[in-house]
Amino acid sequence: MSKYFYILTFILFTLSSCGIQKSMADRPDLSAYHSQNYIRNEVNDSLFYIENNFLKKNKSQNWELYVSGDALEIGQKTGVLTKELYAFQEESFMNLITDFIPSEKRRKFLFKVLKYYNRDLHQYIKNEYKAQIYGLSEFSSNRYDSLMDKYNRNLFLHGAHDIGHAMHDLMLVGCSSLAVWDNKSEDGGLLIGRNFDFYANDDFAKNKIVSFTRPTSGFPYMSVTWAGMIGVSSGMNLEGLTVTINAGKSSIPLKAKTPISLVALEILQYASTIDEAIEIAKNKKVFVSESLMIGSSKDHRAVLIEISPKKFGVYEVQNQPYLACTNHFQSIEYQDDKRNNKQKTESHSVYRFEKIDEQLTIQNQLNPQKMVDLLRDTNGLKNSKIGFGNEKALNQLLAHHAVVFQPDKRLVWVSSNPYQLGEFTAYDLNKIFNDSISNFKLNVDSLEIEKDQFLTTKAYQDYEAYRVQQKLIAQLIKDKKEIDNDYLNRYIQNNPNFWKVYAQVGDYFFQQKDYQQASNYYKLALTKEITTIPDRLITEKKLSKCTRKIANKNQ
Repeated sequence: MSKYFYILTFILFTLSSCGIQKSMADRPDLSAYHSQNYIRNEVNDSLFYIENNFLKKNKSQNWELYVSGDALEIGQKTGVLTKELYAFQEESFMNLITDFIPSEKRRKFLFKVLKYYNRDLHQYIKNEYKAQIYGLSEFSSNRYDSLMDKYNRNLFLHGAHDIGHAMHDLMLVGCSSLAVWDNKSEDGGLLIGRNFDFYANDDFAKNKIVSFTRPTSGFPYMSVTWAGMIGVSSGMNLEGLTVTINAGKSSIPLKAKTPISLVALEILQYASTIDEAIEIAKNKKVFVSESLMIGSSKDHRAVLIEISPKKFGVYEVQNQPYLACTNHFQSIEYQDDKRNNKQKTESHSVYRFEKIDEQLTIQNQLNPQKMVDLLRDTNGLKNSKIGFGNEKALNQLLAHHAVVFQPDKRLVWVSSNPYQLGEFTAYDLNKIFNDSISNFKLNVDSLEIEKDQFLTTKAYQDYEAYRVQQKLIAQLIKDKKEIDNDYLNRYIQNNPNFWKVYAQVGDYFFQQKDYQQASNYYKLALTKEITTIPDRLITEKKLSKCTRKIANKNQ
């Protein structure tokens, strides 16, 4: 993180900041929209409503939001209904920044840097979406007003997802998506599944919102999101068009442009076919590289729109009734792209792609349940045990959400915590947007997909214990404290197939100058399925250091 911080610091001090004040003062034109002072009715702590708009927590502990109106009305209603969730979400994001930058002085300076970095952001966002963000931001917490005003803070946070993608070393993303149709789908219709593995921290994923929006312009649509976010990472509209986003390898951008989630939102709201989606996307200037999987009931297929600051490609399979997407590009425009080829060679993207391909040879015809089973798979190729939390798995046990679409039937299933292991709640967009909603009920109970039985196992309990231990051991190593050997052994036993446990224990013994023990654990790590080529090279380098230390000691 510090490398990027100092790059941005250098930019701030070496370039003029004359445009910052102008951008910070920019506000959307609200003359075409309706503004009201909405009164929220509270039935209990799990149900709030404004006329026929409401926020409700379902039995799976996901929040369900239904809002309608013009852009400003949607923003304001969403803000009133979700204000507590919004405050919690913003705090969790700010806590993430605090974890990376503990110094309050440096954090304040970071926001000054961000003001410069985002100086032109307002020029790349449609007035409609700025109006929606403006209405929403009116109900954000006052807690961070000293850092930045509410509107710009929310505007900037819409670009945080993109910055996280660009700074791939932070490992915020590793998403997988799959579309099948014809003889790869049990009913012959289009079926799409995706894992959204955007991880900030545990709090960030606590309050997922399944949002249903009926705008006065464009098509009604649903998306899976979080409070304070109007952009789309996974969604489907009433026309049967779906959008999911998967990160590609990006350079560190020099300034913010159109956040990719707002590109996805515009497609979802205004496109009903693949060609219409392409037309919207190709006219956008973005600042990161991203694949957008577009599924279309009308076209009976799915394609990938592969967009980056300098290139634009569309990938469509030929003579094949399925399309997979992980975190590398596949269109001809990126065949000679150095970053993309490095991503394919060094990362876990191709491994997950091959895992999907392998599973499709086993599961010839997928239905929603089988798609969910695929998204929940924690094993590697050939069903190998690669350790829980390994980013080579389709299920990395860190997903913000997983979702399954049946566009022809306008059906969608959304996961519940933890990760994508809880129940998948089913929704019928035809009923939600074409029929009247009674008793604030949106889901279809009869179509629910049950929670994963993995949740009831000792292996799952051990994994959760491992996650706690991993953070504690990292802190103890940082503080140069001694760790009891029994504790280290229990740590390994809680996730014995994962290379990182051995590498981390090796790091501990290296710090303690027990190079023989460190060497033993690094060797064990190298026998496991290591996530990336750089991870393997780093581990091999540490082993070489141990070997030299041992040799020097024996001389």
